[in-house]
Amino acid sequence: MKDLITVFVVSLFLISLFSCHQPTPINSSAEKNKNEVLILGTIHGGHLTDSIYNTAYLEKLITEINPDYILAEIPPNLFDEAMAGFKRDDTISEPRVMRFPEYVDVVFPLTKKMKFEIIPTAGWTRIMANERSEKLKAISKDPSRVEDWQVFEEANALSDSVYEATGKVDDPYFIHTNTYDSIQDISLQVYNRLFNVELCLGGWDNINIAHYWNIEKALEKYRYQGKRFLIIYGAGHKSWFMRELRKRDDVNLIEMKPFLDAIQ
Repeated sequence: MKDLITVFVVSLFLISLFSCHQPTPINSSAEKNKNEVLILGTIHGGHLTDSIYNTAYLEKLITEINPDYILAEIPPNLFDEAMAGFKRDDTISEPRVMRFPEYVDVVFPLTKKMKFEIIPTAGWTRIMANERSEKLKAISKDPSRVEDWQVFEEANALSDSVYEATGKVDDPYFIHTNTYDSIQDISLQVYNRLFNVELCLGGWDNINIAHYWNIEKALEKYRYQGKRFLIIYGAGHKSWFMRELRKRDDVNLIEMKPFLDAIQ
């Protein structure tokens, strides 16, 4: 536990360093060479069953975007094994990565015909995930936390009902709107307020800090190189990342809609 807390404190310190960097003086050359950043919100297993937002659609979309770098929801310590397995067997056998069809069926196969580099950026760890599950289970059964758990479940139900009422469930256009982010935040902000500190590294803010720390490292490494970055994460993370990315003066945030239009 002490080791996890230490990692968390160090992560907070480092992301603070990145977030508080001195703005680079902008001249015409720097402005011209700002990197472009897009966020692709995914639905994970839903891509295997949805009639529109499926893996074939993702393949066309990523091809149209034509990124230089894909910042993936893959932990750095698992990436080499996943890539080695893909090169060896033409498929993904690493257990964590193989849960995501957007990588197994789309991103890794596209490396054969496109020239982007995959940069793993997920802050997820198995220890964190196990601890989060255990703590949430304990909270749900704790008589002293009945009110908190009820508020959490009601927020989830409200978020789901509002989403269903839009009639645009898993619509890729809708997923890439501020309205979608606001609906997701109905439950995610309650979850964060009630449990973030308690869940330590597995809390909502805390895991996003860990993810974004790795994203920031990649953006810093290639600052002002005129490259296109595609961040691919579960759609619920999109609003958190956007709030942080808007603070940067060295990137142009690109809307997804023109690329969605292009593949219709």
